[in-house]
Amino acid sequence: MSEDSVASAMPRWQRNARRIMIAVALVFGAVVIAVAMSGTGRGKPRDYRIRVSAPKGTQSYRVETSDHTRVPTTWPQNPPVGGAHAPIWQNCGFYDRAIPAARGVHSMEHGAVWITFDPQLPVAQKDLLRKLAVKGYVLVSPMAGLPRPVVASAWGYQLGVDSAAELGLERFIASFRAGPQTPEPGAPCSGGATG
Repeated sequence: MSEDSVASAMPRWQRNARRIMIAVALVFGAVVIAVAMSGTGRGKPRDYRIRVSAPKGTQSYRVETSDHTRVPTTWPQNPPVGGAHAPIWQNCGFYDRAIPAARGVHSMEHGAVWITFDPQLPVAQKDLLRKLAVKGYVLVSPMAGLPRPVVASAWGYQLGVDSAAELGLERFIASFRAGPQTPEPGAPCSGGATG
């Protein structure tokens, strides 16, 4: 006896129940496959791989907190690479004057690469940095007391260079700008503070 004959010999309610069970199983399977393929399931570990290999000399640091605070903060690195910071971020772009470090840290939390430079840096090098600031999620500002003339920082990473013309600077930006190390990916680098 064929399967079709067995199915036709079943009472109508059994055939309908069987069809409903098959449909439910197919829908459930489709949902499970869709969730697995989307990669949005809860508990999925974040992928912290860097898209472009970081330039030679890049230092990595463990950042313990990303809390917002209005209390004056100090950081173990100068400039900081993350940690507690102001509740308002600094808009990305180029600044001729120093910005509050706590706002720069908040911008890095949103995915910005923060490039700080010695205020005495030659004008031609400042112009090179100004061009880098046109890229999205790049913040550039002077800062006194840097360990090198130009320092690029991203959340948990830092690179010091002697000149704004060094190729490592652009590679650092390519590696970390809005990168996977960002604690708040997709958060804006505009709509914050400008002064």
